[in-house]
Amino acid sequence: MPAAATEEQNRLDRAALLDAAEALFYAHGIQAVGMDRVREASGLPLKRIYRLFATKEDLVVAMLRHRDRRWRANLAAHVESVQDPRARVLAVFDWLAAWFAEPGFRGCAWINAHGELGSSSEPVLAEVRAHKRAFHDQLATWVRATGAPVAEPVFLLAEGAIVTAAITGDPAPAGHARAAVEALLGGAAVTAG
Repeated sequence: MPAAATEEQNRLDRAALLDAAEALFYAHGIQAVGMDRVREASGLPLKRIYRLFATKEDLVVAMLRHRDRRWRANLAAHVESVQDPRARVLAVFDWLAAWFAEPGFRGCAWINAHGELGSSSEPVLAEVRAHKRAFHDQLATWVRATGAPVAEPVFLLAEGAIVTAAITGDPAPAGHARAAVEALLGGAAVTAG
């Protein structure tokens, strides 16, 4: 009988599995990727995968949480490197523009998951809503620091830019949304490319 996995081995296997699942689900879609592909990409046997996550749905929820922590931490690192509150809010859209221009950009992983599973999976829907609420609150904190009462429209502009960039394959919506946010914050509108 094989020895029980150590806590460290569980952590390493879980990380490898979440990274593999995230890459595959984001690139190809959740329903298009079977667990055999996840097994191949992670290098873990199926038995091990199912010990870590009892169902594919559990894996999807954990992957969305994993991506949320990293996505929002990367955004915060970029935005919080800027000192001026108004410039911080605009930096959100600069970060989005860079993300939209990355090879393999397929839009919002949470919107994609909702489109595939949201109506049939309460745990996935709950995770999508948790991410959107956390992103909203993160963005609202930066907007409130400017003194402008425009958190809701800024959030909607960010969300709209993400969806539009994914559909069009063009990063320009980030610049258009940035110009609109600049106007909302009381600055002169800038010309977006």
